[in-house]
Amino acid sequence: MEEIYSKGNVIKSFLWKLLERFSVQGLGLCITLVLARILSPSDYGTVAIITVFVNLANVIIDGGLNTALIQKKDTDSLDYSTIFFSSIFLSIVLYALLYVTSPWIAVFYDTPELADMIRILGIILVFEAVNSIQRAYVSKLMLFRRLFYSSFFALLVSGSLGIYLALNDYGVWALISQQVICVLVTTIIMWFTIKWRPMFAFSFERFKKLFDYGWKIFGLNFITTLYLNIRSLIIGKFYSPVDLAFFERGHTLSGMVVQNINTSLQTILFPVLSDSQNDRARVKSLVRRSTGIICLLIFPALIGLISIAKPLILLILTEKWLPAVSYIQIYSIAYMLLPIQVANMEAIKAMGYSGMSLKLEIIKKVVETTILIVSVFMGVIAIAWGVVIFNFICLFINLYPSKKYLDYGVFEQVKDIIPTFMCAIMMGFSIYWIQYLPIHLLLVLMLQMIMGVLVFGLFCHLSKNESFLYVKSLITEKLKRK
Repeated sequence: MEEIYSKGNVIKSFLWKLLERFSVQGLGLCITLVLARILSPSDYGTVAIITVFVNLANVIIDGGLNTALIQKKDTDSLDYSTIFFSSIFLSIVLYALLYVTSPWIAVFYDTPELADMIRILGIILVFEAVNSIQRAYVSKLMLFRRLFYSSFFALLVSGSLGIYLALNDYGVWALISQQVICVLVTTIIMWFTIKWRPMFAFSFERFKKLFDYGWKIFGLNFITTLYLNIRSLIIGKFYSPVDLAFFERGHTLSGMVVQNINTSLQTILFPVLSDSQNDRARVKSLVRRSTGIICLLIFPALIGLISIAKPLILLILTEKWLPAVSYIQIYSIAYMLLPIQVANMEAIKAMGYSGMSLKLEIIKKVVETTILIVSVFMGVIAIAWGVVIFNFICLFINLYPSKKYLDYGVFEQVKDIIPTFMCAIMMGFSIYWIQYLPIHLLLVLMLQMIMGVLVFGLFCHLSKNESFLYVKSLITEKLKRK
């Protein structure tokens, strides 16, 4: 394991994971743009409602056991096989439950066609159960190159099918078919490229040990997923599918930046921290360094997105999606606070304090519920601003245990990231005005992005930003070796 988690392999794995996330999301964005131009916002709003129920079922199937496999130091084939068969069984049970209850969900949302849509999309639960164990194996051994190939090819196949169906007037079914085929192809490719195969064995003792750790992560993930999607359920019920589509588009585009980086961070950082869980000083050092690097990516990306949101939407999605601009900007503000929280929570989980993570999540959900109740009848924009307020409060809640377990408190961490934030703010002000130039929108966006990269790099260089200089030294060292 020491060789797997060496500095060079960790950086290489992180880069492969970033490549996988950004290439897949880049291709996914291109596919989404084509589909969004063909389909109506209402189609996207309808699918958003269905996806909530499938996402919640997926969290139950995982049950935190995927994370438990990664966290356990001496994981063997019996552990993987035990969780594999338990996940398959649970996925079948949950699909049957969705199948039976789908007519009631359709009645609740006064949309009869939802029943058939849920029954078709729900098929992916079984494939996701298989895929969750494959991903755990990949994460444990850091085989992210294989994940990159499977994810990219699956999206290419499913996206092509989705566009074909959309062009032939299949409407919402084009989106559903795309999701089903994507998961199916990913699972098949990983089955043939990952060497692990389940044994025909099941250990109740191993299951209990993994469940003792995993159920707390399951509680954490389920609550988090529920609250990430509960706004969609509420907007879908009390407002129109079109309102939900604009809300989801803003949330998705701004979230794409953060989620890709955060997913890469969690996937790489958690096994590395787990391997160093008994060395508090090393864990603190890893958290500090990873947070600095991630903020170096996320702050300029999100502040840049705020600056280019309007010309971006007009160019790629046309005027029919223009109301989504406000949601992109609001969610970009909300997501700026997440990187520092993610690194801290991964450290707490990796050190074995999964119970603390669950307790903090319960506290946060009490706060989030209160904010949601206050904002829900004030309009969809108010619901989005409620996320900003909530995430600001979460900064203090999530970082509370770090002072005790890592000796790395809130104000010390905020002090570490402020220089990067200020460089990004100055970059954002520098490029915002470009959208008012009397030139084509494509030229506006190109000029904004090029200037954004140059201006941010210049400010970081002049201010001698620590994280910037560290990344620069790594790149220089890599180039010299070549």
